[in-house]
Amino acid sequence: MNTEMVSLVIPGRNCAKTIGPCLESVVPMRSGSRLGEIIFVDDGSTDETREIVGDYPVTLLAGSGKGPGAARNAGWRAAKHPLVWFVDSDCVAQADALDLLLPEMDDPTVGGVSGSYGIMNPESLLACMIHEEIIERHRHMPSRVDFLATFNVIYRRTILESLGGFDERYLKGQDAELSWRVMEAGHELRFVFASRVKHFHATRWWPYLRTQRHQGYWRVWLHLSHKGHASGDSYSSLLDHIQPPLAMLTLASMPSLAMGRFALIAALLMALLVLAQFPLTVRMVWRKRQLRYTFFSVLGFLRAFWRGVGMTHGTLDYALRRSKS
Repeated sequence: MNTEMVSLVIPGRNCAKTIGPCLESVVPMRSGSRLGEIIFVDDGSTDETREIVGDYPVTLLAGSGKGPGAARNAGWRAAKHPLVWFVDSDCVAQADALDLLLPEMDDPTVGGVSGSYGIMNPESLLACMIHEEIIERHRHMPSRVDFLATFNVIYRRTILESLGGFDERYLKGQDAELSWRVMEAGHELRFVFASRVKHFHATRWWPYLRTQRHQGYWRVWLHLSHKGHASGDSYSSLLDHIQPPLAMLTLASMPSLAMGRFALIAALLMALLVLAQFPLTVRMVWRKRQLRYTFFSVLGFLRAFWRGVGMTHGTLDYALRRSKS
């Protein structure tokens, strides 16, 4: 049995509302487990985050203010132990979250392992839809995967050192980018559905959709820089990836509604985008036995447009920067 100790790294910025519950959940793990230290990297907070963290037995580091990837890099580089567990500052770990991940690291071929989500704000319909979509996807993921997220993940410190850690250029999607490089270096990635950290999901539509626009922007950079992943991965499918371009084609075709000849094209594109929401929506409604999850079709439809706007911006920006270099 592997007995290597673990360093926990939590990056955060202006997370005063969530960092208290986060630390309350992980500090007790220092007793009777392999968690040897907890490092919080403050990425330029302007609220009471640092004061709150100061009340806990946690190492507080000042980050560079360059985003979560840079903060995570500062954290693991300061870590003392060979295994590095990353948890987000808006997550609350269940008591067994770490213990359920660690057995996977007994296999020396495994470079990283991640877990799943719980929910901290089930009173919000938007938060519940976001959460249940993730759970539905996680339920169908195998134990061997080709993508790891960073809200609840362990990597070997030696691998982070050899690969240079997270690519700090990516403000979104640096988790996917690192996991792809870990696989390219010959290491396996594992997923443990039972390991959960409860998350404060978005409760307001506008901030959520704005985040999706950013996700779309950086997803373009990821796929143009790392070929071969656009058709899907363990978490998302080709159907997910084609929805933002389909939304942009739908938007571009809208003027044709005024012209009888081409109105059918716009209507067909719109219908395809609507139909693309059905598989996940039906699965969520069936599993939860709650009709309110039919609203997920609206969420997915709107999200496709916002991700599409981000992808369009990202494509143009990528092309312009490449032409200047």
